[in-house]
Amino acid sequence: MTDTQEATAADAGDRQAPSRRSLIGWGGAGLALGAAAAGGAVAMTRVVDDVDPTAAESGAAVAFHGANQAGIATPVQDRLHFAAFDVQTDDRAEFVRMLKDWTEAARRMTAGKAVGEGAYGGLAEAPPDDTGEALGLKPSRLTLTIGFGPSLFEKYGEKFRIDGRRPDALVDLPQFAGDALDRARTGGDLCVQACADDPQVAVHAIRNLARIGMGKVNIRWSQLGFGKTSSTTPDAQTPRNLMGFKDGTRNIAGTETDRLKKYVWVDGKDVTGTSDWMTGGSYLVARRIRMHIETWDRTSLQEQEDVFGRDKGEGAPVGKAKEHDEPFLKAMKPDAHVRLAHPDSNNGITILRRGYSFTDGTDGLGRLDAGLFFLAYMRDVRKGFIPLQRKLSAQDALNEYIQHVGSAVFAVPPGVRDKDDWWGSTLFSEEA
Repeated sequence: MTDTQEATAADAGDRQAPSRRSLIGWGGAGLALGAAAAGGAVAMTRVVDDVDPTAAESGAAVAFHGANQAGIATPVQDRLHFAAFDVQTDDRAEFVRMLKDWTEAARRMTAGKAVGEGAYGGLAEAPPDDTGEALGLKPSRLTLTIGFGPSLFEKYGEKFRIDGRRPDALVDLPQFAGDALDRARTGGDLCVQACADDPQVAVHAIRNLARIGMGKVNIRWSQLGFGKTSSTTPDAQTPRNLMGFKDGTRNIAGTETDRLKKYVWVDGKDVTGTSDWMTGGSYLVARRIRMHIETWDRTSLQEQEDVFGRDKGEGAPVGKAKEHDEPFLKAMKPDAHVRLAHPDSNNGITILRRGYSFTDGTDGLGRLDAGLFFLAYMRDVRKGFIPLQRKLSAQDALNEYIQHVGSAVFAVPPGVRDKDDWWGSTLFSEEA
C-alpha cells in the first residue's frame, strides 16, 4: 500500500507561540509543543493499511495519521522500546494537555523532526525541547502506538470523567499456569510502543515522551527489544526467535484487510454506547517471556523439533517439505507448540503478533536473562489471548523451557485522524 503525504504549510503569523522562557516550568522540559507546527512539521496520513514493502529498508517515515494507529499492521521494524507508565496527576485537564503534547511530539518524531524548537539554538538558560540524540538520523520507520490499561479506569475513572467507559473487553488477565510475574514488570495505566529500524530513534522517542510527561506520568517499567520475531509483511523471510526457530509463519499480514478486520480491529458491533470510543482500535497483550536458554541449548535437535512441531532449518511442519505447507497437526506430538496454538485447534482463534527478542544481562547466577517480549493485537482479549494461553500454559511442551515473568494488557484507541486530532481524543473529548 502507498502512504500519501500532505505538507502542512506553517504560518507563524497565524499562530501565537508562547515564549521559551514562559515554558521553562513545564516539568523542566521547556517544551513549546503548541507552537511545534510553526516549525513546518510534515503531516502524513495513512489512507488504508500502512504496508509499503518498498519503503521498509529505506529509513523513510511511516505516516502518523490514519484510521488505525501505526505500529500494528505496519511492517515490523527491527527494534523496540516499549514503556508502561503510571499516572501521577489527578487533574484531568493536565492529563489531557499531556496527551495533546505527546501527540504533537509524536507527529514530529515519526517524521524525523526534533521535538518543539529542537535540541539547540534556543534560550541558553532553559533546557532544550529535544534531547538531541536523534539529530541527523533518518526517521527509520519510527511508529509510536499508545494504549490505556485497566488500572487507568480503576484509579482515575471518576477524576478523569471516564467512569463507565472501560470497554468490556479490557479485562485483567487471569493467572495462568506457570506464571511467575514480577510486579515491577507488570501492569501500567498506559503504554507507548516505539518501533524503529534504529534503536537510538526508538529510545529517543520514549525518552522525550517521558520528559514531556514529567510530573503527570512516570515510567513503571520498560523493555528494549531487537530481532523481530514475527512479520506483517507478505513474502518476507520469516524471522527466528532466540531458540533458533522461525516464528510467526502464519501471522496476519498488514495487507490482509479482511483478516485484520476480522481478528484485529474493533468493530462497531463489539462496543456498547459507553465504549464506542474503541471503534477502529485494538487490544494489546504484552508478555515478557523468559527463555531458559542454557537448558534449551543442551536439548537434542530431535526434541527441539518435537517441541515446536517444525524442523529447525526450513521451518516446515512435521511431515512436510516447505515452511508454508499446510500442517498436518495429527502428525505432531500432542503437546507440540504449533499443534496446540494452531487456529484449527482453537476454534479459529487468530491474533496478530509483533514480538521481539531481548537480552538483559544475566540473572546473577551466570544465566542469560533472555527471551521473547511477546506483543499481540486482537479484537477481543477474552476471545483471543485468554483462551489460547489457558490451553498453552496447561499443555505446551515448550513450557519446560520458558516462563512468563511480566504481563500487561491495554486498550489501543483508533488512529489520529489529522493535524487537529490527538491521542485518546475519542475517550477524553467532551464532545465524545
